[in-house]
Amino acid sequence: MYEKFYGLTEKPFSLLPDPEFLVLGKKHGAAYTALEYGLVSQAGFTVVTGEVGSGKTTLIRHLLNQLDEDITVGLVSSSHHDMGELLQWLLFAFNLDYRETQKVGLYDLFTQFLIDQYANNKRTVLIIDEAQNLQPDVLEELRLLSNINADKHQVLQIILVGQPQLRSLLKHRDLLQFQQRISVDYHLQALNEDETRYYIFQRLKFAGRNKPLFTRNAINLIYKTSHGIPRIINTLCDTSLVYGFADQKLLLDSALVAKVLKDKHAAVEQPDETPAAQGTHPFNQQPSVASEHQQSAADINDHRITSFNRKSAKLLFKKYYNKK
Repeated sequence: MYEKFYGLTEKPFSLLPDPEFLVLGKKHGAAYTALEYGLVSQAGFTVVTGEVGSGKTTLIRHLLNQLDEDITVGLVSSSHHDMGELLQWLLFAFNLDYRETQKVGLYDLFTQFLIDQYANNKRTVLIIDEAQNLQPDVLEELRLLSNINADKHQVLQIILVGQPQLRSLLKHRDLLQFQQRISVDYHLQALNEDETRYYIFQRLKFAGRNKPLFTRNAINLIYKTSHGIPRIINTLCDTSLVYGFADQKLLLDSALVAKVLKDKHAAVEQPDETPAAQGTHPFNQQPSVASEHQQSAADINDHRITSFNRKSAKLLFKKYYNKK
């Protein structure tokens, strides 16, 4: 609708996870490096966490697009508390027959698959998104599956991606052995103000526009409202483009963004809308997002990659890809 008016080839702020629109700034770049390092170093377990809407799924999609043919990937993207039999989900993720009902049979099928992949010089990588929904007993089952790995070679690598609750879950006293298996651990923080400005400019650039479209004050307001969460930034920017097109505004200023916010809050506060429905609105959730940042400050201030030295990793990547 507004693309032609603003000189865009497509919508720059879609809410769908699109790897072609991934902005690899400092934080997302570090998170992606952590994922790559986990693969190259054959880490048993890699854990990446981040707030709702921080761009974790987009990172995973980007990673999938970059993998070589010698890596077989299974993706479980709908993990939840009542998943049922874990092995059936894993077989389904790798397009294998999961209709076997006996656990011994399921285990045998999965083990044979891993051995066959290894015999054909292929590495097997399992990625579980929304992993904060897994129960401790399911995580323990994943750890036991990792025992299939033998000698110095990883037959199965596991990447867990989830919300900050996953970090708390992994501290459960019954998961001590699991914690010791985690080689790479990274938490993806929200964007700061400068990173938000860069994010917006890059998304517009990917969509074909090289000139600024939002004023500095408009971006400041977007940042303060979104708390630097990419999904909320996308929502605000996309709606602002619609409003700007309706008013035929060539430059989107803070007054227009303020109008967007006012209308969104007014829509949320309609008297016929139930409290439960209001609670699901992204702009009603902002205080909880902020409080989550505060509550988990002790954990999130430790944004480290376990056993990971960035300088060493860069040298490793350079050597690895030159060989390829």
